[in-house]
Amino acid sequence: MTLTRTLPMDPYLVANADAVLAGARQGDAAALEKLFRAFESPVYTLARRICRTAEDAEDVLQETFFEVCRSIGRYRGEGSLWGWVRSIAASKALMRLRRNRYRDTDELDDATAPSRREDTALRMDLEAALERLSETSRAVVWLHDVEGYTHEEIAAMMGRTVSFSKSQLARAHVRLRRWLGEEVDA
Repeated sequence: MTLTRTLPMDPYLVANADAVLAGARQGDAAALEKLFRAFESPVYTLARRICRTAEDAEDVLQETFFEVCRSIGRYRGEGSLWGWVRSIAASKALMRLRRNRYRDTDELDDATAPSRREDTALRMDLEAALERLSETSRAVVWLHDVEGYTHEEIAAMMGRTVSFSKSQLARAHVRLRRWLGEEVDA
């Protein structure tokens, strides 16, 4: 079964879209503002799901639109504009995670963290369960399960292997099922 990444509704709903895009390519501030307003919410949501804090998500939002403004002339129109902006946002969010990891040397990597006995009576909502995942695992889950990226695309974005992406996703799914109280088949 092949999964395709399609959005039921493209968030780029701007009156006179072609004119706005043409203006943005020429550096027109009003056109760039319209692009920002059209994509502000979905970019922030994507960044918030990958990053742990609202502050990091806001920084990713700003970095994304700085890059959009800087690179809009290179957008070739292949695929949706939202797809192009989304790939920039995902890349910026992953770079933010890497930067934070270097800054915060106290945080243990997912593979080396001591295992903790989970309280089987613990019931969490999905949001809280996702928050408990490591930044890397949460990013892989979000990019694969929600955004629809393939393991190959995730591996390329993260500078890792396809097997790394697959194993992170599998381990994260096991943890999420356990934390959400679902039975996991052995």
